Amino acid sequence: MQIFEDWLVRFISDDYLWMVKIFLIVLIALMLGYLANKFINFLEIHAARSTNVWDDALIEACRRPAVWAIWILGVNMAAAVAARAAESEWYSLVAPVNRVAIIFLAALFLVNLVRRVERNLVHPEYMQEPMDETTVKAIGKLVRASVIITAILIAMQAFGYSISGVLAFGGIGGLAVGFAAKDLLANFFGGLMIYLDRPFKVGDWVRSPDKEIEGTVEDIGWRLTRIRTFDKRPLYIPNAVFNNISVENPSRMLNRRIYETIGIRYDDIGKMSAIVEDVKAMLRSHPEIDQEQTMIVNFVSFGASSINFFIYTFTKTTQWVLFHEIKQDVLLKISDIIADHGAEIAFPTSTIHVPDDIKLLGAQLENAR
Repeated sequence: MQIFEDWLVRFISDDYLWMVKIFLIVLIALMLGYLANKFINFLEIHAARSTNVWDDALIEACRRPAVWAIWILGVNMAAAVAARAAESEWYSLVAPVNRVAIIFLAALFLVNLVRRVERNLVHPEYMQEPMDETTVKAIGKLVRASVIITAILIAMQAFGYSISGVLAFGGIGGLAVGFAAKDLLANFFGGLMIYLDRPFKVGDWVRSPDKEIEGTVEDIGWRLTRIRTFDKRPLYIPNAVFNNISVENPSRMLNRRIYETIGIRYDDIGKMSAIVEDVKAMLRSHPEIDQEQTMIVNFVSFGASSINFFIYTFTKTTQWVLFHEIKQDVLLKISDIIADHGAEIAFPTSTIHVPDDIKLLGAQLENAR
């Protein structure tokens, strides 16, 4: 910088030298920022050709911190020139501001890096076996929180504040904060238990028999879990609630069950055995029925207006829509089997028995007319 000043003195008077310095410093900072941005674009094009988890993340994370660092240092350098020329006390703040700026830009780089690595670790384009999204998000949140807290403490130290005093105050005030924010802490630890026990993850369909909770998990935060109900409404649930309720996770079921009771007429009781055997044979040959699971087809009861048999079996798929298509196919085939045997599916009926003397009286009245 001194060599640069000596060179400028040859052409410019001392009265205007500081203004020229400021102009040139700002101009050079803008040019360097522009060139840094172009260079990062060049690196991104080459990194896009690979599927490495880290190179894309590093390049994308360093874009804003690198460009902003050049601009901030340039502006601070220009401010230092102006403050020195004006003999202002602000000149002594330039160095601490530069240090704090570098600290926060480094923190910004690390936060961006963690966020992009999170996306890469759960994306099949970068990972042959993507990691669990819920676990990755939990670790990412912890790392980002650690980076931010560390950056704040280092910045306070740069301005002369005692970190040990802050930490001591945190220890003493922790009890008061704990009592004042017990619900917040309960939700925090509830979220931590969800991340550790993993009863569900983002994308799972969950429901609770204890509460009116059912839908797809969209986000698991440190305080709230957001669930999208099947009528597309968002449901926000404090994490502490999950410590006191049972949660069912249908997304992790291995099969779906078909359990139906079907009744035929009492007049067709002689055909029941053959119908049951044919239905069982149909299920055993059905390509979408899991033969490794329990399969039951039996005459089960005498009903008020029908004799009933039931089917109990499991499909291979767990997809809701496909399951109902398979169930429809099974029920229609059962209907065809019943019809093939000359039987009929029963519907509720009532039989009225009239005593013989009433019948005789009715006949006499009819003849008298």
